[in-house]
Amino acid sequence: MLRLFTASGNRILGSGEALPADVVWIDLMNPSEAEEALVEALLGIDIPTAEDMAEIETSSRLYLDNGVTVMTATLATGIITETPETVPVSFVLGPRHLVTVRYAEIRSFDRYAAQLDKLPAQCGSAPGALMGLIDAIVDRLADGLEHVGREVDQISRAAFRRADARSRQQRRSNLALQALLSRLGAAQDALSKARESAVSLSRALSFLQFAAPKDAGLSAQIKTQLRDLASLTDQASFIGSNLTFLLDATLGLISIEQTAVQKIFSVASLVFLPPTLVAGIYGMNFAHMPELEWLWGYPMALVVMLLAAVLPYAVFRWRGWL
Repeated sequence: MLRLFTASGNRILGSGEALPADVVWIDLMNPSEAEEALVEALLGIDIPTAEDMAEIETSSRLYLDNGVTVMTATLATGIITETPETVPVSFVLGPRHLVTVRYAEIRSFDRYAAQLDKLPAQCGSAPGALMGLIDAIVDRLADGLEHVGREVDQISRAAFRRADARSRQQRRSNLALQALLSRLGAAQDALSKARESAVSLSRALSFLQFAAPKDAGLSAQIKTQLRDLASLTDQASFIGSNLTFLLDATLGLISIEQTAVQKIFSVASLVFLPPTLVAGIYGMNFAHMPELEWLWGYPMALVVMLLAAVLPYAVFRWRGWL
């Protein structure tokens, strides 16, 4: 699909149509070969293909071609959803045209397009359209980091806040803690993709700072976006450190819960061991056992077994071992 944006409005290019003379931003999403050829004829350079965009070398992602600046950045999408992912996007900035190439739906592009529907005059020049688009991308990335930060706060409350004192359930079950581990993994996944996107955008903007024509007037805007991305990277690092702490703490809580279960079994074994000893003694078949002929011999044996079970438990509680 090929979407066209001008200072007077935007539309989708139909099959067989020519590019209008006043087009400023050309958004290629899943472009066909014919659409690529049409844009390449306009710019006089080769549009990056999906294979080119997948390259990780800096020289393949950031370069100048016949006076046109080509930048490929990795953008995070779906951070607020349960399926975050990163996709490569190419920005091709020429003297009069901006071309974006992508193979996935990106919400920040739709948000900026909706903004241009209301104020199409903001798409008056290619550099202005590029910086407006990058500003929308950075804003969306900030929203994603805020979402991850709130999720981390909720995980922290769920991990460390016990139930109400009047409630019988004062400890978290292993299943609840394992669910927290799953949420931590999802938050870490989204955070890593957001951080990767911020670093990739910073690298692209740093290249644009030196490659863009001086008369484009982008220096101040680029510096502003770089400062915003630096603050987002710092925020991502802070959230990452919290995630690491929560992961260690949750694993520690799981270990404590498992140890508590093992202690219950150990105490049960200790409680029933002395009665078993008494029962074993009185279960021996000896000819002369005075208690067998006593009237209260059987009740006495039961009382002895009960005391043998209660006394060790009471001593352990008194010493603070339980």
